[in-house]
Amino acid sequence: MITLYGIPNCDTVKKARVWLADQQQDFTFHDFKKQGLTAGTVQGWLRTLDWEVLVNKKGTTWRGLPDERKAAVNDAASATALMLEFPSVIKRPVLQGAGASCHVGFSPDAYRQIFAK
Repeated sequence: MITLYGIPNCDTVKKARVWLADQQQDFTFHDFKKQGLTAGTVQGWLRTLDWEVLVNKKGTTWRGLPDERKAAVNDAASATALMLEFPSVIKRPVLQGAGASCHVGFSPDAYRQIFAK
């Protein structure tokens, strides 16, 4: 089963959801602000993704963190703790279950490649 993780008002998540629906791909949407995240979910992502890919250092959540907190995020464990505390710091969307790995972000070309496999 394919799961798309994100928040519904994110423009990139909206584009991914529309693309998946237009391609008639069955998927479940998981709103990680409302439904939460578990450490197991984040650790699962980290099996195929680097924590630096998952943490969105360009977003407003990251920019709003105190410098000491940003400096403390220096490995997968500290990044996991941050993502669980502030799910909005995760780069969106996270696509899980399409193939053996997870994918972050959205572009039509990338999704075409993912689902061509």
